[in-house]
Amino acid sequence: YLALWTFVGLGAFVAATVAEALAARLALSSRFAARGGGALLIVAGHYQLTPLKDRCLATCRTPLTFLMTAWREGLAGAFVMGLRHGTWCFGCCALLFIVLFPLGIMNLGAMAVITLLVCAEKLLPWPRGTTRIAALALALFGAAVLVAPSLLPRV
Repeated sequence: YLALWTFVGLGAFVAATVAEALAARLALSSRFAARGGGALLIVAGHYQLTPLKDRCLATCRTPLTFLMTAWREGLAGAFVMGLRHGTWCFGCCALLFIVLFPLGIMNLGAMAVITLLVCAEKLLPWPRGTTRIAALALALFGAAVLVAPSLLPRV
């Protein structure tokens, strides 16, 4: 589990570094970059409504069921189980974490909102309601950013 999230974090760091260098090389305006962020917010909102998100969330919400059905003996088995469960959790939360790029990686407010949303999706008894509200909020905010790029905190 930890290995998977470490790999994902390193991949995100490399992707952000490459994207930043590419934007500087192409001399992209901050308004253009913000509109890209708005599009990413819309994509993340739509992902909240997909069957893949539902399946990942269902598996991630019930780790005991996962352990009972996917148990493997030994250290290697534990590593494989961690990778498998981490993959489900990644599928559940990936786009929520990716929206931190346009909102600002070190934006504590955005991190807090995403953290609360992930916790609500995993812990509240009505996960579908939470994902639908998040989908609507992300898509509406993304559309607003397309119209007014200055709405993003970094612009």
